[in-house]
Amino acid sequence: MPETRSATTRRQILARTGALGAGIVFSGALPELFADTAAAENLGHTGYGTLAPDPDGLLDLPEGFSYRVLSREGDPLRSGEGPVPSHHDGMAALPGPRGRVHLVRNHENRPTAPLAVPTVEGLTYDPAGKGGCTALTLDHRGEVLSERVAIAGTAVNCAGGPTPWHTWLTCEETEDRAGTNGYAKDHGFIFEVDPSDPHRTGAVPLTAMGRFQHEAIAVDPRRGVVYETEDAFEKPFGLFYRFLPEKPLGGTGSLRAGGRLQAMRVPGVADLSSIQETGAAFDGIEWVDVPDPLAAGTAIRFQDFGPRGITHAQKLEGCYWSGRSVYFVSSFARGTDGSAADHYGQIWRYDPERRRLTLVIVFGPATDVRLPGESPDNICLAPGGGLMVCEDGNGAQHVFGVTRHGEVYAMARGRQNIGTAEEPEWGEFAGVTFSPDGRTMYVNCYTPGTTFAVTGPWRR
Repeated sequence: MPETRSATTRRQILARTGALGAGIVFSGALPELFADTAAAENLGHTGYGTLAPDPDGLLDLPEGFSYRVLSREGDPLRSGEGPVPSHHDGMAALPGPRGRVHLVRNHENRPTAPLAVPTVEGLTYDPAGKGGCTALTLDHRGEVLSERVAIAGTAVNCAGGPTPWHTWLTCEETEDRAGTNGYAKDHGFIFEVDPSDPHRTGAVPLTAMGRFQHEAIAVDPRRGVVYETEDAFEKPFGLFYRFLPEKPLGGTGSLRAGGRLQAMRVPGVADLSSIQETGAAFDGIEWVDVPDPLAAGTAIRFQDFGPRGITHAQKLEGCYWSGRSVYFVSSFARGTDGSAADHYGQIWRYDPERRRLTLVIVFGPATDVRLPGESPDNICLAPGGGLMVCEDGNGAQHVFGVTRHGEVYAMARGRQNIGTAEEPEWGEFAGVTFSPDGRTMYVNCYTPGTTFAVTGPWRR
């Protein structure tokens, strides 16, 4: 369906779409929604109301909602293994016994990170790597019972995704080889993490799932297919992958049995940014075997996929399974970087039964070039059936909700200024996820690393 366009600022949504199979539609521009104001517009039944400024200067929420800080960078881990590491990123909330919740959290640490994930015997892949995951166990009241290292010695653990058997797949967003940045081993892999018993999964790379700049994954709970995004913002841009396991849905460790890695080809579309009309759909999606999943000689996105090529996209990030489809995010595209067209975010839906790819949401190009890049990043399913979307851009950072009817509302706004009064900068949000009972939203602030638990009238 063609877009309806109007004059807009960099933070307004330009897309409009008709009813789609997933029940997610976009209602058009909401002028005040993205404004850097003291309070977001009261959206009434389309959201939870005006964001009230937090007197403690951490997190603005609608009236009736409250937060608790579960964990903060630099505080001691309850296990005594060392301080809470830096750069809180992707996260999942997995069910435990007696109403407990296992919260497993990535740390996107590069070699320059101030606080590495502490190395632990049996849980460390490469002692030179500063990344990894920590795991918190919460009781039925949401109180923290434990906090410990779940995997260490990895690098740039960005996002990932949960499995149907309640483990976490953590993704390295790097292609550094052994000998680069002091690393002793190759990086760019996915690792499986069991937050209830980390030593059960250890620190074993799932090499058949590819070595590239991983961002996120989503698992088809019926077929066991794993979808993977590649966050590459320089040409040639990243690819959207699927992994066909030899032992699908086989439980913890089954992905170690190997499988086939394939990349998505949209016939006639070399770059997803060239598609600008919400509701645009493509049937007959093709999946092409990756020539060298380990990228022993050439990075996968540079490899030869034949005369018809492969479909690329700039900044492929969040990935989530809902209903019968997988959703994934391209957080921005810029012609100045080599993309076919500009946008400040796309959300795509792939239906494997129909082999159909649909552009669900577009965040439109900016007119204010001074502050570019208010872009969607992590996404997850909200209790009411819509999506929660973490913003990753400049200016004040938000968690936005998208209802099943397509209305967009501000759910949370970060208040932690990590810049200066002259050049303010706010820590981005990441890792938004909900408790298994849908009563608590967990979300991270990337810097300073902070994990929040947000409660309130979610089903109002």
